[in-house]
Amino acid sequence: MSEHAPPATPAPPPQPPSGASASDRSARTARVSRSARAVGRGVSSSARVTGRGAAATARLLGRGTRGGTTKFRTFAASGGADESGLARLTELHAVQVAGDAALTVALAGTVFAMPTGQARGQVALFLLTTMAPFALLAPLIGPVLDRFRHGRRWAIGTTLAVRAFLAWVLAGLVVSGSEWLFPTALGALVASKAYAVARAAAVPRLIPRGFSLVSANSRLSIAGLVGMALGGAVAGPLARVGPQWSLRAAFLIYVAATVLAIRLPARVDSEALQQDTPDHPAGPPGDPAGPPGARARPGLVARLRSLPATLPTAVRFALAACAGARILSGFLTLFLAFLMRIHPLPGWSGTLVLGIAVVAAGAGNAAGSLVGNRLKGPRPERVAAVLPLLAILGALGASMFWSIWTVILVGIVTGLFGQLGKLCLDALIQRDVPERVRARVFSVTETVLQVAWVFGGAVGIGVPLRADLGFGIVAALLTLTLVIALRLRWSGSHPARRDARPATS
Repeated sequence: MSEHAPPATPAPPPQPPSGASASDRSARTARVSRSARAVGRGVSSSARVTGRGAAATARLLGRGTRGGTTKFRTFAASGGADESGLARLTELHAVQVAGDAALTVALAGTVFAMPTGQARGQVALFLLTTMAPFALLAPLIGPVLDRFRHGRRWAIGTTLAVRAFLAWVLAGLVVSGSEWLFPTALGALVASKAYAVARAAAVPRLIPRGFSLVSANSRLSIAGLVGMALGGAVAGPLARVGPQWSLRAAFLIYVAATVLAIRLPARVDSEALQQDTPDHPAGPPGDPAGPPGARARPGLVARLRSLPATLPTAVRFALAACAGARILSGFLTLFLAFLMRIHPLPGWSGTLVLGIAVVAAGAGNAAGSLVGNRLKGPRPERVAAVLPLLAILGALGASMFWSIWTVILVGIVTGLFGQLGKLCLDALIQRDVPERVRARVFSVTETVLQVAWVFGGAVGIGVPLRADLGFGIVAALLTLTLVIALRLRWSGSHPARRDARPATS
């Protein structure tokens, strides 16, 4: 076979020389390699840029967080509050309000949802169900806290630890829909009320020298606004995943607040008070109905059966004025909700009007805290005397000139009146009520204010749904509460009336 020639075949197409083929392959390989290196450099560059951007963003957020924390701590420690211990209480209050915000966000659509879409009778039943237990339980909180006034750090810490435990329990109940959901949430609210009473009673022990009680309470309120914003920012995204996650965040926040409560200064548990303040001067107050008279009457220490008669005059006056603020708040909340469902403002969505009213009330609340923080000269009772007049004028304006602008006006006045009036009331209790019964006075006055809110809400769901008539009625109620407040003030300051006061021994 090898000697025979191969059969004739068509000539193959001309092939490039072997050297040229190797050269082309090398060129293609070089191009691919360069392209790969270019892509690699691009990816690496993009990764570096992305990494730098992420790192820069993290550093920016970190600097913003650190800067905000530094500014807040500087604010909390200013005016000698760091040395007195008020700064620590301010930081604690911000953290616990953040926990309350997380708890509220988680339960806003379930337990705490106001059923304004239902009949007014059902809403009234909801009001009684949610508010009546506080009216029964709040008077029991104060005497217990008064017994533990030498361990107030642990009392405050206990109220926070209880809420941490209940928040963790609620995280399981909200998923299962257990019938224990409402009682557990109610227990968390009662613990929150106990914290408010214990914290307010402890403030005078931490007042820096030359510091106003109203300013101290306002500083805590501003810290609460900061905590509310932070707690809402943390809990909002978590609640979208599931309300149980927001409740678990609340658990962690309450645990941190419990630690901060235990680390409060030891003077919180001491008997010595910082009394040399602008509205709590050293030495006994001049009002005979104040602490000297209270100390001379053992009945006030043993029990507060005749609370209106035994409280200092300024406290009774401020309490009546603040009750008017709560009546206005309860009325506005429910009356406006039903009015916007039936008779919305022309050209405005009812939901939008309600949102505007809420924002206006929040702005008024914040303004009240800021004004109180700057308040140095006027005494608290004088401020409490002016606020009801503003509320009456606002209600009359809404009655006569019903529009979106009067809605905003009434919302701002409601928030300002409620916040600044409460700051003044707290300052007067801290100034004029003896230390050994201060917590129970706080708890009873809180009950009175809650009952006033329920009463205002009941008026809001009971009156005809006409803006002129509804706001006219609430203006009359505010006028009545102002007259009662002035009457209490006059009866306490008039010599004949004061001398005729029966003893409470």
